[in-house]
Amino acid sequence: MERGSVVRITDVAALAGVAPSTVSKALNGNGSLRESTRARVREAAERLGFVPDASARSLSARRSFTVGLLSTDSAGRFSLPVVLGAENALVGGELSALLATARHDPVREQHHVRALVARRVDGIIVTGRTTEPREPIRVPMPVVYAFAPSTDPDDASVVPDDAAGMRLLVDHLVERGRRRIAYVGGRAEQAASLVRHDTLVAELGSRGLQLAGPPLYGDWSEQWGRRAVDLVLGPAGGSAGGRSEGGAGGAGDVDAIVFASDQLARGGCDRLRERGLRVPDEVAVTGYDDWEVMSLASRPPLTTVDMQLERLGQRAAELLIAAIEGEPARGVERLAPRLVVRASTLGDG
Repeated sequence: MERGSVVRITDVAALAGVAPSTVSKALNGNGSLRESTRARVREAAERLGFVPDASARSLSARRSFTVGLLSTDSAGRFSLPVVLGAENALVGGELSALLATARHDPVREQHHVRALVARRVDGIIVTGRTTEPREPIRVPMPVVYAFAPSTDPDDASVVPDDAAGMRLLVDHLVERGRRRIAYVGGRAEQAASLVRHDTLVAELGSRGLQLAGPPLYGDWSEQWGRRAVDLVLGPAGGSAGGRSEGGAGGAGDVDAIVFASDQLARGGCDRLRERGLRVPDEVAVTGYDDWEVMSLASRPPLTTVDMQLERLGQRAAELLIAAIEGEPARGVERLAPRLVVRASTLGDG
């Protein structure tokens, strides 16, 4: 063939010694062909540099081979890793992705949903910025929810297993000899704060231990992490290890503080240091999320829980591909997290 000429399916058929229809079946995985025939066709296509016509493939399969990725998260802190993981799996399944960001705006979300339906995407992955359950979208194609689960139990959702993450942290702290553990959460009404607190209390109780004072809730900020330390330790001049007069929660006697996020924990570490307390020698600190902007920049670097968000996105895409191929899943699947141990509990950081 001449250099630069377009390679046609008939050229592949001629080189492989088969009919053009056999080439189509071999390359698309259709039909009942011998594996040796499929291999011969693939080898011929590779030698000629044959690129299948995507539009023809779509028409024959009645599919667009395109998937929508719908995010409600404007910052991308949690949704971006999910999207990256999903895209990796979609590429492996020879699917393209269309990303739409709703920016936590219901009107914008509905606009994007209508646009994705109009483009005849094969399915949609919906993700968000929190693990709060959300109302489902109603579309005529498969949908999988990642990170932010659907309120409909018949929908397929993949979420981080926060309870498993907290169990990992408790195991680690108790193994390190910590017994007087306080808890600082984010917003009290949010599932992440509550599940992490409830699991912490249950795991301590199973070991004959109690939480050091009531849980403290605020916003998800370094500022609240700093303020919470003062509430745990009591007035400035008090400290951990039994030397405090007690704070607002009466939890001055602590040897560890479990923060519900890395951002909270970084602020907490700063305040402990300002109050003359050594982390982790006097007070161990743990975060959650493994947001490296916070966990590695903290002084010292944070022991935390990695929710494995890219793996979560990959799993959501795997479920969506299976649903597109006629094997839909339903219910909530919880993805196991990973403990990341650093200097805020080990020292020498």
